[in-house]
Amino acid sequence: MRFHTRKWVKPEDLNANGTLFGGTLLAWIDEEAALYSIIQLENSKVVTKYMSEINFMSSANQGDIVEIGIEVVKFGRTSLVLKSEVRNKMTRETIITIDNIIMVNLGSDGKPAPHGKTKIEYVKDRLEQQNENGSGN
Repeated sequence: MRFHTRKWVKPEDLNANGTLFGGTLLAWIDEEAALYSIIQLENSKVVTKYMSEINFMSSANQGDIVEIGIEVVKFGRTSLVLKSEVRNKMTRETIITIDNIIMVNLGSDGKPAPHGKTKIEYVKDRLEQQNENGSGN
């Protein structure tokens, strides 16, 4: 799993127990899944359809740095299925896991649309390919 984003747990991110509020963490994961999907599918119109069981394994405290990992489970016709793990950057202790996050690719009409992708692509590879094909700068 690749960990793309780090977040610093600040006072406004805490719940009444003084630990990271689960809703804040889920919002961070949802945003990371959306950004990852937008980049993979090359379409800014991507929405979250489903999140499977959420397994909170430990908590995070103010001042902790957490990192959000995303991994592709599979490519569907109009969707991308991801899984996520969030862990404490310093201790590597897992905070939360989500086994299935389904992101749906939308067309200009706002309805699910085929994306034509079948494997993970990296932006640097796309740029190299553009340069090789003469369509880059």
